[in-house]
Amino acid sequence: MSVWPDVVRQLFRRGLVWLGIFSALPPMALAAGWDVTKASSNLGVFALSDAELAERQIAVTAIGELELPTGEIIACDPLVSDLKTPALSRKVKPGRYPVSLLEAQGRVAVAVLRFSAGTPVRWELATVPGQDVSTLKDDEIFGYPVDAGLGSFMDKTAMVLMSARQDKLKADENYYDDVLAAEFAPNQDRFVMHHPVAGNPVNIAMFWSGWGDGFYPSFWGLDAAGQPLLLTTDFGVLENADGREKK
Repeated sequence: MSVWPDVVRQLFRRGLVWLGIFSALPPMALAAGWDVTKASSNLGVFALSDAELAERQIAVTAIGELELPTGEIIACDPLVSDLKTPALSRKVKPGRYPVSLLEAQGRVAVAVLRFSAGTPVRWELATVPGQDVSTLKDDEIFGYPVDAGLGSFMDKTAMVLMSARQDKLKADENYYDDVLAAEFAPNQDRFVMHHPVAGNPVNIAMFWSGWGDGFYPSFWGLDAAGQPLLLTTDFGVLENADGREKK
């Protein structure tokens, strides 16, 4: 099962509201080169102290460590993706890395896969092969579609394992109800570190996608040498790195 298009370029047009769940993204600059920081007003959240996060009503929840045996990462809705879903173009060193969620207004606002300590000094829009940020117009952005209310980070090998397990389901079964639901339940259905194969360390970090279905961008946070400190997906709950509801 897949809704991943043959053309992997995905567009989010400023001002378009999908099912009432999106607010318009801030204008994006192209004249002097497309500015990734204008694709999200929330990248500054990683420079906030614990006290500032609390003041802005943003809670941080650590959910576990993600196994990346190849360092090739897929960011996607895990229930509407398959073996054709491409991994991100940028690779990281294979290993185990912590995943955390920034939660606000009772929702998962931001998902974070952390590779090293530190505050990013530069940001890069996460892309897959065939996507070129220089081709983006001022009302476009790359990201991934969500149709099952979930986002995820996984190694490309995890997709192979999950697809194989899906193939073993009976005709009247589905992966969420018959596999994932019991694993999500202890965490109030907000997240799970799912192992497609019991006893195999390869896992998938799955989590609510903000307001639900839609289209969401991911970003690489880089250090001064251009090395990735983190990978994050912004689910559009925060505004200007603030989790408080607007009155």
